[in-house]
Amino acid sequence: MEVNQAKQEHLLALKVMRLTKPTLFTNMPVTCEDRDLPGDLFDQLMREDPSTINGAEALMLGEMLTLPQNFGNIFLGETFSSYISVHNDSSQVVKDVLVKADLQTSSQRLNLSASNSAVAELQPECCIDDVIHHEVKEIGTHILVCAVSYTTQYGEKLYFRKFFKFQTDEVFLEAQIQNITTSPMFMEKVSLEPSMMYNVTELNTVAGGEDGESTFGKMSYLQPTDTRQYLYCLKPKPEYAEKAGVIKGVTVIGKLDIVWKTNLGERGRLQTSQLQRMAPGYGDIRLSLEMIPDTVNLEEPFDIICKITNCSERTMDLELEMCNTRSIHWCGVSGRQLGKLSPGAFLSLPLTLLSSVQGLQVGWRRLDEPPPPSGRFSPLTNVLRVHRFRASPG
Repeated sequence: MEVNQAKQEHLLALKVMRLTKPTLFTNMPVTCEDRDLPGDLFDQLMREDPSTINGAEALMLGEMLTLPQNFGNIFLGETFSSYISVHNDSSQVVKDVLVKADLQTSSQRLNLSASNSAVAELQPECCIDDVIHHEVKEIGTHILVCAVSYTTQYGEKLYFRKFFKFQTDEVFLEAQIQNITTSPMFMEKVSLEPSMMYNVTELNTVAGGEDGESTFGKMSYLQPTDTRQYLYCLKPKPEYAEKAGVIKGVTVIGKLDIVWKTNLGERGRLQTSQLQRMAPGYGDIRLSLEMIPDTVNLEEPFDIICKITNCSERTMDLELEMCNTRSIHWCGVSGRQLGKLSPGAFLSLPLTLLSSVQGLQVGWRRLDEPPPPSGRFSPLTNVLRVHRFRASPG
């Protein structure tokens, strides 16, 4: 999803495209019999269609390749690659062009820019290109923030940003099984028994085929030295997904159960030990946004709902501090006590804000843990950007 700032005429244009493999173009062939009213009209149109295969026009797959039209899905463990291009659409020479790309996750903000130095000049119809890469290691919402700053030939300094959001909610497990014996074996069963925190979906059947038809065929034989890949998708159960403190650190996702038979009918079975993965960490306190309007009226109060989750193993005594900015003002009492939050528990907190400046706004809130009885101040527990919204005249 792309979110733009308030509309303003800029000399530069920013384009961001995810780098993924193209897919074959698909079409929907329409045919009829010769004795039908259209005759061979449909066949003639398909033969003239440049996207169809010559001599096999009735196939849905064509000879053309299509690039992705959006960011699509990003999976845990996958390397996210993106192409960033800044083009000078104007007739002016632009100076001191700085392009910065950051990736905001639920726990950290990463700088993905290859260079942090500004380009001295950018001539008309010229562009600055960059390719960024990042290995996805966290589940949840990721926001790619692309910022461009530059100076016009009249000395005016301008700045704009674009935001691209993508989601990662699933864990994919690939198991490779190799027959190291000297004779073929029949694979009777290969399954993943998930732990109590996950639901599992096997991805080893043919989509649209017969019920339970295996991707390896009806006769599931594994020849000597052959290897097979089995794929499983795990999703946290709703009751555990709500508790961010439960699925953290090294977690157990389940175990593989493998049953086979030799060429003489002898059965063998192997159960692995519990498989583990490193879950993303959120710190002691996790702040997330449950509700916020996309557009608000200028100088009119509006409500948001925040969710505070205790991810630590101790009870937290929380205090809320509201910090105003030049354009965003909090309506309420700052420095108030929120009470105690037990481990794994969460608190829904309704808050009221007011925007005094038009355009895309950024709100901040700070959540501190009061100092311990010893008198020493504890470090800042969490600083989190709330959200972005657009303020317009009422």
